[in-house]
Amino acid sequence: MRKILIGLVFLYANLMSINAQEKTFSEKALQDKLVNLKGGEDTFEDVLEAFKGKVVLIDIWASWCKDCVVGMPTVKKLKNDFKEVPFLYISLDRTKESWKKGIKKLGIEDGTHYWASKGWKSDLFTAIDLDWIPRYMVIDKDGTIKLYKAIKAGDKEIIKQLTK
Repeated sequence: MRKILIGLVFLYANLMSINAQEKTFSEKALQDKLVNLKGGEDTFEDVLEAFKGKVVLIDIWASWCKDCVVGMPTVKKLKNDFKEVPFLYISLDRTKESWKKGIKKLGIEDGTHYWASKGWKSDLFTAIDLDWIPRYMVIDKDGTIKLYKAIKAGDKEIIKQLTK
Protein backbone atom coordinates (compact mmCIF):
# COMPACT_ATOMS: atom_id res chain seq x y z
CA MET A 1 0.00 0.00 0.00
CA ARG A 2 2.84 2.37 0.85
CA LYS A 3 4.45 1.83 -2.58
CA ILE A 4 1.16 2.63 -4.29
CA LEU A 5 0.76 5.80 -2.23
CA ILE A 6 4.33 6.90 -3.00
CA GLY A 7 3.73 6.15 -6.68
CA LEU A 8 0.56 8.24 -6.71
CA VAL A 9 2.32 11.15 -4.99
CA PHE A 10 5.16 10.92 -7.54
CA LEU A 11 2.70 10.80 -10.46
CA TYR A 12 0.77 13.78 -9.10
CA ALA A 13 3.97 15.79 -8.64
CA ASN A 14 5.05 15.02 -12.20
CA LEU A 15 1.66 15.97 -13.62
CA MET A 16 1.73 19.24 -11.70
CA SER A 17 5.22 20.03 -13.00
CA ILE A 18 4.07 19.36 -16.56
CA ASN A 19 1.30 21.91 -16.12
CA ALA A 20 3.75 24.38 -14.61
CA GLN A 21 6.21 24.25 -17.47
CA GLU A 22 7.43 27.60 -18.57
CA LYS A 23 7.41 28.72 -22.18
CA THR A 24 9.81 31.63 -21.72
CA PHE A 25 12.72 32.45 -19.43
CA SER A 26 12.27 35.04 -16.69
CA GLU A 27 14.12 38.34 -16.95
CA LYS A 28 16.23 37.33 -13.96
CA ALA A 29 17.22 34.08 -15.70
CA LEU A 30 18.05 35.94 -18.91
CA GLN A 31 20.36 38.32 -17.05
CA ASP A 32 22.26 35.51 -15.32
CA LYS A 33 25.89 35.36 -16.39
CA LEU A 34 27.67 32.31 -17.73
CA VAL A 35 31.39 31.88 -18.29
CA ASN A 36 32.48 31.18 -21.88
CA LEU A 37 35.48 29.10 -22.93
CA LYS A 38 37.65 32.22 -23.26
CA GLY A 39 36.98 33.12 -19.62
CA GLY A 40 34.62 36.01 -20.32
CA GLU A 41 31.04 36.28 -19.14
CA ASP A 42 27.90 36.43 -21.27
CA THR A 43 24.33 36.88 -20.12
CA PHE A 44 22.07 33.95 -20.84
CA GLU A 45 20.03 36.34 -22.98
CA ASP A 46 23.08 37.05 -25.17
CA VAL A 47 23.79 33.33 -25.43
CA LEU A 48 20.25 32.65 -26.64
CA GLU A 49 20.36 35.64 -29.00
CA ALA A 50 23.27 34.01 -30.84
CA PHE A 51 20.91 31.14 -31.73
CA LYS A 52 17.96 33.29 -32.82
CA GLY A 53 16.03 31.66 -35.65
CA LYS A 54 17.28 28.16 -34.82
CA VAL A 55 16.00 25.26 -32.78
CA VAL A 56 18.49 24.70 -29.92
CA LEU A 57 19.11 21.77 -27.58
CA ILE A 58 20.33 22.82 -24.14
CA ASP A 59 22.22 20.19 -22.17
CA ILE A 60 22.84 21.03 -18.51
CA TRP A 61 25.50 18.64 -17.29
CA ALA A 62 28.65 18.11 -15.19
CA SER A 63 31.68 15.90 -15.67
CA TRP A 64 31.21 14.39 -12.18
CA CYS A 65 27.59 13.41 -12.94
CA LYS A 66 27.30 9.69 -13.72
CA ASP A 67 23.95 10.08 -15.53
CA CYS A 68 25.41 12.91 -17.63
CA VAL A 69 28.40 10.83 -18.66
CA VAL A 70 26.24 7.78 -19.41
CA GLY A 71 23.91 9.90 -21.55
CA MET A 72 26.64 11.64 -23.52
CA PRO A 73 26.92 8.98 -26.29
CA THR A 74 23.19 9.46 -26.94
CA VAL A 75 23.69 13.24 -27.00
CA LYS A 76 26.49 12.78 -29.55
CA LYS A 77 24.17 10.62 -31.67
CA LEU A 78 21.51 13.33 -31.51
CA LYS A 79 24.11 15.88 -32.56
CA ASN A 80 25.05 13.68 -35.50
CA ASP A 81 21.40 13.06 -36.47
CA PHE A 82 20.44 16.75 -36.17
CA LYS A 83 23.45 18.52 -37.65
CA GLU A 84 21.50 21.75 -38.19
CA VAL A 85 20.62 22.01 -34.48
CA PRO A 86 23.08 23.88 -32.26
CA PHE A 87 23.88 22.17 -28.97
CA LEU A 88 24.35 24.46 -25.99
CA TYR A 89 26.15 22.79 -23.10
CA ILE A 90 25.97 24.45 -19.68
CA SER A 91 28.19 22.85 -17.08
CA LEU A 92 27.69 22.63 -13.36
CA ASP A 93 31.23 21.50 -12.72
CA ARG A 94 32.73 22.85 -9.52
CA THR A 95 35.73 24.44 -11.21
CA LYS A 96 36.55 25.91 -14.58
CA GLU A 97 39.40 23.41 -14.94
CA SER A 98 37.20 20.35 -14.36
CA TRP A 99 34.64 21.76 -16.81
CA LYS A 100 37.24 22.12 -19.57
CA LYS A 101 38.74 18.69 -18.85
CA GLY A 102 35.25 17.18 -19.00
CA ILE A 103 34.62 18.66 -22.45
CA LYS A 104 37.77 17.01 -23.79
CA LYS A 105 37.32 13.73 -21.95
CA LEU A 106 33.76 13.32 -23.22
CA GLY A 107 34.65 14.46 -26.74
CA ILE A 108 32.03 17.19 -26.97
CA GLU A 109 34.22 20.01 -28.25
CA ASP A 110 31.93 20.63 -31.22
CA GLY A 111 29.16 22.35 -29.26
CA THR A 112 28.80 25.75 -27.63
CA HIS A 113 29.98 25.63 -24.03
CA TYR A 114 29.36 27.67 -20.92
CA TRP A 115 30.11 27.17 -17.26
CA ALA A 116 27.63 28.16 -14.57
CA SER A 117 30.13 29.50 -12.05
CA LYS A 118 27.36 30.27 -9.54
CA GLY A 119 26.29 26.63 -9.51
CA TRP A 120 22.86 25.27 -8.70
CA LYS A 121 21.70 28.48 -7.02
CA SER A 122 22.18 30.67 -10.07
CA ASP A 123 19.24 32.77 -11.19
CA LEU A 124 18.90 30.69 -14.36
CA PHE A 125 18.74 27.36 -12.57
CA THR A 126 16.46 28.69 -9.85
CA ALA A 127 14.10 30.01 -12.53
CA ILE A 128 13.87 26.64 -14.30
CA ASP A 129 13.55 24.69 -11.05
CA LEU A 130 16.69 22.69 -11.75
CA ASP A 131 16.58 19.65 -9.49
CA TRP A 132 18.46 17.03 -11.49
CA ILE A 133 21.14 16.73 -14.10
CA PRO A 134 21.41 15.99 -16.86
CA ARG A 135 18.62 18.30 -17.88
CA TYR A 136 17.70 18.75 -21.52
CA MET A 137 15.63 21.59 -22.89
CA VAL A 138 14.61 22.42 -26.45
CA ILE A 139 14.09 26.02 -27.55
CA ASP A 140 12.32 26.71 -30.85
CA LYS A 141 13.25 29.22 -33.56
CA ASP A 142 11.25 31.94 -31.83
CA GLY A 143 12.98 31.41 -28.48
CA THR A 144 10.02 29.62 -26.92
CA ILE A 145 10.73 26.71 -24.60
CA LYS A 146 9.23 23.68 -26.35
CA LEU A 147 10.67 21.03 -24.03
CA TYR A 148 11.03 22.24 -20.48
CA LYS A 149 12.39 19.15 -18.80
CA ALA A 150 13.88 15.89 -19.95
CA ILE A 151 16.37 14.02 -17.78
CA LYS A 152 17.32 11.24 -20.17
CA ALA A 153 19.11 11.86 -23.46
CA GLY A 154 16.99 9.15 -25.06
CA ASP A 155 13.70 10.84 -24.16
CA LYS A 156 11.45 10.57 -27.24
CA GLU A 157 10.17 14.10 -26.66
CA ILE A 158 13.64 15.48 -27.46
CA ILE A 159 13.57 13.91 -30.92
CA LYS A 160 9.96 15.00 -31.41
CA GLN A 161 10.84 18.63 -30.67
CA LEU A 162 14.04 18.60 -32.73
CA THR A 163 12.19 17.36 -35.80
CA LYS A 164 9.50 20.08 -35.69
